Amino acid sequence: MKTGRWLARFCCSFLLLSLFAGALVAAEPGWKAGLAKAVITPDKPLWMAGYGGRTAPAEGKHHDIWIRALALEDAAGKRGVILSSDTLGIPRGIYTAVCEQLQAKLGLSPAQIMLHASHTHCGPVLKGALYDIYPLDDKQLSLIDEYSDWLTAEIVKTIEQAIANLQPATLSRGVGQTDFAVNRRRNPEGDVPKRRAENQLLGPDDHSVPVLAVHNAKKELIGVFFIYACHNTTLGFQLWSGDYAGFAEELLEERHPGATALFGMGCGADQNPIPRRTLELAKEYGKRLADAVDAVLAQPMTPVAPTLQMELEVTPLVLGPMPTREELKKLAGGPVNYTQRWGARLLKEVEAGHALPREYPYPIQAWKLGGDQLWITLGGEVVVDYVLRFKAEYGQDAWVSGYTNDVMAYIPSYRVLLEGGYEGQSSMMVYGQPAHRWAEDVEERVAAGVDRLVKRLNAR
Repeated sequence: MKTGRWLARFCCSFLLLSLFAGALVAAEPGWKAGLAKAVITPDKPLWMAGYGGRTAPAEGKHHDIWIRALALEDAAGKRGVILSSDTLGIPRGIYTAVCEQLQAKLGLSPAQIMLHASHTHCGPVLKGALYDIYPLDDKQLSLIDEYSDWLTAEIVKTIEQAIANLQPATLSRGVGQTDFAVNRRRNPEGDVPKRRAENQLLGPDDHSVPVLAVHNAKKELIGVFFIYACHNTTLGFQLWSGDYAGFAEELLEERHPGATALFGMGCGADQNPIPRRTLELAKEYGKRLADAVDAVLAQPMTPVAPTLQMELEVTPLVLGPMPTREELKKLAGGPVNYTQRWGARLLKEVEAGHALPREYPYPIQAWKLGGDQLWITLGGEVVVDYVLRFKAEYGQDAWVSGYTNDVMAYIPSYRVLLEGGYEGQSSMMVYGQPAHRWAEDVEERVAAGVDRLVKRLNAR
């Protein structure tokens, strides 16, 4: 009898201790996460960004375009915000204004802010970007200014809402795969179906799909951020659309009611969805990308500890030799197109005695999630060589996003720079940069900046 009473007391005490220990674990601080989104579809006929062959503003929408925000707070109270946007690229002026307002209102530094662009070619022209491509008159420029100012305010408001929505959460990560991206420099578009059927597509490429999942205290999925390295150029019509990335986000939110899906472009500047140019293909690629994300969500994912480290630097990228006055005069007197407008604008600057910029302030960012997940973000249209290089240098688990915080031009690797072509040279005129290409040390300057940030993260 005494043995029975002792055993009962022991079991009761053990149960109480177990419950107490469980309560302590449950009470330990962890992640908080908040999400918000807003429609940014223009209500006026703005010009659409991305294709130089367009001859008129947008005619309407296929579906709405969006911004989506994810706010994170770690166990120590450090915050970071991530924005996805159905835009070709967020220009430096909007990025700077957003950072200034968030610092004033919320005390966030630029290192704590990630602004991603999906690079859809069915989004609007924004203030200070791509003006040489299109015949923009004063009325259009006024509409672009008006919309861009509204968008800036909407980005700030949506991020504020995401922070207001912070709640206890868990983060987990994983990596999936999908393969509709094709290296467009190595594979002529008309040859792709045959090469694909024969497994003869040429690289380099990156078919990985990094995934960051956010669950609430009830273990419900409330957010998912995912990356893929592929130009968002399936569609070329005159309707607002997020293209394949927009369809992927839309489908994931349909499959997971109450969740917000955010897309970020990888280093896909030289990667295209091929074949393309139909709505059916855009939807199909969106489904394939959503399926890749869902395949990751369906498997055990790696938990992310509640620590957030964030670094950012702006490093100068040097421009190559500027065009000569004679070359600018020849271009300015040629047929009216983007090269003529580029040449005429620069010639006017030169003849007015204004010095053309010889460097560009390039944003490089690095976060570390949970003490082990490195996430590098780069401005501009970054070619695939960069993600392959940084995975080789920092581990295959490293995530690398392009098109982040400022999209000012293509960012070629040294290889692509020497090869030339659109990504290595002629695209500089499209972006209005006062040179035909970057200086030859462009890749090493970017890599050195990344290395400095990674070393600062690792030294903590």
